[in-house]
Amino acid sequence: MPDNKAVVRDVIALSIPIAIQNVFSTAVSSADVLMAGMIGQDSLSAVSLAGQVTFVLNLILLGLTIGTSLIVAQYFGKSDIPMIERIQGYSIRTAFLISFVFSFVTVFFPRIVMKIFTTDRLLIDEGAAYLGIAGISYLFMGFAQVSETVMKAVKQVRISTLIGTTALILNVLFNGFFMFGLMGTPKLGVTGAAVGTLLARLIEAVWCYIEMRGHKGICISADHLFHIDRAVKSQFWHYTLPITLNGLSWGSAFATYSVILGHIGSDMVAANSIATIVRNFALVGCNGIASGAGIYLGALLGSGKIKNAQKDAVVILQLTLLLAVAGGLIVVLSRPLIIEMANLTDSAKTYLWQMLMINAAYIVTKAYNCVFNNGILSAGGDTRFGLICDTIDMWCYSVPLGFIAAFVLRLQPMAVYLLISTDELVKMPAYYLRYRKGIWAKNITEEVS
Repeated sequence: MPDNKAVVRDVIALSIPIAIQNVFSTAVSSADVLMAGMIGQDSLSAVSLAGQVTFVLNLILLGLTIGTSLIVAQYFGKSDIPMIERIQGYSIRTAFLISFVFSFVTVFFPRIVMKIFTTDRLLIDEGAAYLGIAGISYLFMGFAQVSETVMKAVKQVRISTLIGTTALILNVLFNGFFMFGLMGTPKLGVTGAAVGTLLARLIEAVWCYIEMRGHKGICISADHLFHIDRAVKSQFWHYTLPITLNGLSWGSAFATYSVILGHIGSDMVAANSIATIVRNFALVGCNGIASGAGIYLGALLGSGKIKNAQKDAVVILQLTLLLAVAGGLIVVLSRPLIIEMANLTDSAKTYLWQMLMINAAYIVTKAYNCVFNNGILSAGGDTRFGLICDTIDMWCYSVPLGFIAAFVLRLQPMAVYLLISTDELVKMPAYYLRYRKGIWAKNITEEVS
């Protein structure tokens, strides 16, 4: 157990609400897939493939929000509220523009998007029906995610957790109403899942707006959204662009895995859909620690306590190991229950059983890389390294390896899955060596007056 109890207490105090919010965020994104599975395996596969668009957008927005969080956390350590409001406004504007592009493509060209992932006509039809409506919800995602990120970065984590909780509950309720025609609502099937998601995202965004307009500390205004000085813009993109591009690079590569599995067969797609959801839930604690570490270390660095940040990072990594092992054990021990609950074919269940074992080991390496990249390195603005490392790893190693294994060597489906799951293991030593160099430990608030 980590020996610095004060650090563990402070980091956990930040991380637990964030981890809870991550649970709800994961559940919201998974609700459509799981409830579509209640209709049938084809519906599950269609929504899962369509959800890859949301997945890529979420990763781009994650990069944007991590960059926003690291800057805001350091200025919060410096108690510079006006600068935080300026950064928040510019980040919201940027997130909306990105979300608008994704919304436009998915709403007006959903079938073209689905054909990227599969050649199965049924999956294309159902996925396109889902995307045509779910794409509208993207307009609200960016605003809500940036708003909640700023709340967390200034240690107002309870309200963001409450908003995320409500979004989950409403998403599930709306899904039930519109998918299955409960309480007199129309029975829309897969399309109903998209309607439920849209309504939940809209309410989440409106709540965030009301909270910011009424908050006595961090507020939003038209001036913050449309007027930003050159120095702030320059600093924002200097640290945020590498993370955003990293999210795009990593997310696009990860979505390419679905393309590979989608062309192998629907059983692999269905099994991977469930395995991904289980893995995401098992990682929420580590993701929470990464976000909490970024806020905690960023505040220390912003206040000039460089050596304290370096010492406390060691404790955070020890805590990460405990959570990563616990997450892997949860996946292993829950396998019989997951297989029993999954509405899959026998072949898909066999794939899922093996995928869960692979993911139990994958979680450990993923947890460390997440804390290194999204927590420790990002806290001090060392964001370019993650972009370089992940791009080389995904596009020069795992994606080509997956295509060669699947379509050239024509290996067995699970052999392909195992090979593409080694991406986190391969880049872990690079992240560790970068952390050891200590380049990340600096105060970025001194760059802009």
